[in-house]
Amino acid sequence: MKDKAVVDRIVDGLHAVLLVGESEEERIVPLARLPEGVREGMWLEVRFDGETLVEAEIDHEETERVKKRIAAKLEALRRRGLKGM
Repeated sequence: MKDKAVVDRIVDGLHAVLLVGESEEERIVPLARLPEGVREGMWLEVRFDGETLVEAEIDHEETERVKKRIAAKLEALRRRGLKGM
């Protein structure tokens, strides 16, 4: 079964910390096991066998959707901040 995961951070250039599923379970995986070009903030479709990552692919649609949602929230905060001046 596949889960959604976000790349929370990349540490030491060798490992990535993923937040997996709705519970955002933290999993540390070798960066080499992830698709080429993966970056922090990208969403993935992942499958684990126990603790081992066996499949991962970038979910471009989810990554773009979340990016747009965050940009809209930031814009709303900027507007609210300007009104208070």
